[in-house]
Amino acid sequence: MPLIAPSLLAANFLNLQQDCDLLNISVADWFHIDIMDGVFVPNISFGSMITKFITSTTQKFCDVHLMIENPDRYAQAFKDAGANSLTVHYEACPHLHRNIQQIKNLGMQAGVAINPHTPVHLLQDILADIDLVCVMSVNPGFGGQAFIPNTITKIKELRSIIDKQNLHTKIEVDGGITLSNAKSIIDAGAHVLVAGNTVFKAADPLAMIASLKNL
Repeated sequence: MPLIAPSLLAANFLNLQQDCDLLNISVADWFHIDIMDGVFVPNISFGSMITKFITSTTQKFCDVHLMIENPDRYAQAFKDAGANSLTVHYEACPHLHRNIQQIKNLGMQAGVAINPHTPVHLLQDILADIDLVCVMSVNPGFGGQAFIPNTITKIKELRSIIDKQNLHTKIEVDGGITLSNAKSIIDAGAHVLVAGNTVFKAADPLAMIASLKNL
C-alpha cells in the first residue's frame, strides 16, 4: 500500500484544527506541510510558526517540504517546529550534501525535491545519503495544477536507479494526483502520494484518503 500524505496547503486555514483532526482520524500516514517563500516559487504559504501549530495537533509523521531559497537558514527552526523530515530542493542547494548533513545532524529524515525539468540522474551521487526523493509532478508554487505526464517516466527511471543501488530511499510524488492517475503513479514505483485538493476538496475527504490508500 502507498503512504498517503495529504497536503495541508489545500486545507481551510479558518478551520485548520478541524482539518488536522480529520487527518488524525483518517488512514493518512503523513501530514505534508508546504513552505513557500515567494522567491524560489511564485507564492507565499506559511512558516515555522504555523508548522508548529500543525505538528502539535498530531502524532503522525510530519513531512515538511521547503520550497525556499537558503534552506540551511531555517532547518533548526523547522526541527524546533516538530518536523520529522525536511525536504529541500535540488535547484535551491548548490552545496546539497552540506544541506543533507545539516538536516541529518538535527535528527530529521532528509529529502530532496526535484522540479519537473530536473533529470533524476542528477541525484545518483546523493541517493544513498537521503531518505526521500520528492518528484514534483507540477511546477511548484500553487495547488490545483494538472499532473505532468512525463513524471511517470521519471518515477520509473528513479526507481530503477534506487533498486540497482539496493537502497531504501522512498519516492514521493507531489502535484496533480487524483484517483484516476494514482494507480499508474504507484505502478511506476512511487511509495508516497501527496494529495491536496483531491483530499480537501472532496465531498468526503475521509473516503477519498481511504480510496487512495487502498489502490
